[in-house]
Amino acid sequence: MDSSMLKAGWECKCPKCHIGDLYKSRFDLTLKDECAHCGLDFTKNDSADGPAVFLIFVLGFLIVPIALLADHLLTWPLWLHGLVWGVLTLILIVASLRPIKGCVIALQYKHRPRDWEE
Repeated sequence: MDSSMLKAGWECKCPKCHIGDLYKSRFDLTLKDECAHCGLDFTKNDSADGPAVFLIFVLGFLIVPIALLADHLLTWPLWLHGLVWGVLTLILIVASLRPIKGCVIALQYKHRPRDWEE
């Protein structure tokens, strides 16, 4: 994936023009029906659960070893582990789900252009 496509996805911009916004508002995961700038129909995307599954695997791969290391070095009580790692995981998911979904949509636009045709 070229850097401009990755940048557009990460910034939650249209994969075609890289200008129009993907989402209805800044704090919402609801996509607009179409790009306000170029008119690309966003209803034809098929990201489904891909972004969430990607985050589960990546964050699980990153957070579990860090939590195990923290347990070994700090010997926190179990309730504190649940609180710290639960809150940290939720913050990371909320902060990264929109950009990851934007990148998945950009990947689909680049590699499956027939899905976007009329």
